[in-house]
Amino acid sequence: MSAKTVAIIGAGPVGLAAAAHVLERGMSPIVLEAGPEAAHAIRQWQHVQLFSPWEYNIDKAAARLLAPTGWNSPDPQSYPTGGELIDRYLTPLATRTPLRETIRTSSRVAAISRAGFDKAKTKGRERAPFEIRYQNGRSPEVLLADAVIDVSGTWFSPNPAGSNGLPAIGERERADRIAYGMPDVRGTDCARYAGRIVAVLGAGHSAVGTLIDLAQLAGEVSGTQAIWLLRGADPAKSFGGGRNDKLAARGELGAAFAALVAAGKIRVESEFGVTHLSESEGRLRISGGGARSVMADELVVSTGFRPDLSFLSELRLRLDPAIEAPVALAPLIDPNEHSCGTVRPHGARELAHDEPGFYLAGMKSYGRAPTFLMMTGYEQVRSIAADIAGDKKAAARVELVLPETGVCTRGGVEAAGAGCCGGPAKEETSACCAADETAKKAGRAGCGCS
Repeated sequence: MSAKTVAIIGAGPVGLAAAAHVLERGMSPIVLEAGPEAAHAIRQWQHVQLFSPWEYNIDKAAARLLAPTGWNSPDPQSYPTGGELIDRYLTPLATRTPLRETIRTSSRVAAISRAGFDKAKTKGRERAPFEIRYQNGRSPEVLLADAVIDVSGTWFSPNPAGSNGLPAIGERERADRIAYGMPDVRGTDCARYAGRIVAVLGAGHSAVGTLIDLAQLAGEVSGTQAIWLLRGADPAKSFGGGRNDKLAARGELGAAFAALVAAGKIRVESEFGVTHLSESEGRLRISGGGARSVMADELVVSTGFRPDLSFLSELRLRLDPAIEAPVALAPLIDPNEHSCGTVRPHGARELAHDEPGFYLAGMKSYGRAPTFLMMTGYEQVRSIAADIAGDKKAAARVELVLPETGVCTRGGVEAAGAGCCGGPAKEETSACCAADETAKKAGRAGCGCS
């Protein structure tokens, strides 16, 4: 019997880790990367320092592949930038190990189905191979695979500025004044932002990091001003868990941001839901409904990301209708209920769909939810590779302990402390944390955090 072929969509950290685990299981990975080289998405934010030190950023199977190459593992306690993650880990992994034979770059997946089966046809479906169609710049290509792991991420599908989930009116027409995600405001993009009034929309780590950089730029170049546009009413929710955060760099970022806001270095416009973008006297008018508006030269939209599901329309997916994550995972990460970074480690069971052999993993598995950690993705694909190989015991096993954030939202109310709703769940249940686990064991539905 020939080894199973596993198609992996995306050659980022989690995609390469998936390939390493698949290869270690004696199967044949084929990695389809839309960009010209591995880690293409990370190259867009390589100036950003990660919250997690090296010890949390290197997958174990990948490290085993790298060991015979003479690779030197970085200091486990130091914090890399995205660029250092690429140079010191991902590039050697993609070019100096057997994975180099499995990666097909400039290969953008256009559609996935079952060979000979449309979405409506059931009988015999699970025995048909997956048919992956992709563009490689020359001609359409077809790949047949026994299983598919979609780790294509969400970086190139940012959420728009509109508070209703749609682009603000005029957003597309003002595209030359808008950046998404986390531009390098003190580096390659400095000329664009220095000496300008820059509004940043969002409340997550990308918005916070950009605002900190802008405040520093303001101290170096006169005329630079940072305006924080916040949809919510409470700026303190973006300050994080501080000293209680087990990832020190993440806690320090929130503390530094809080100090800048308190010192008046960043102008805060809370409860500001963007509705319209227009031009007025050479500047960008950002309207928040009614007569309220803000004038700026540039707008940075850091409102998160969403998964691109367009090429999966012929597969039978089970996704939460709100956050577009797999239905078994959604209750653990739904930001409407809690914002715990200490999400229970999970794998094949939570990430599988009604299409046997297909899995969403990595950032894409979180749908529209935030707080994803790279090490969570590594545990996901370890479990998935075991499941595809038929090792159900290893697939169900938990091999990861996540660092706590020091802050958790319980039923919409924020609570700081050393644990996330009582700490992480200890049993292999669908619980997100200890309190939720206790509630479910007692037969109660919903999130015990609340």
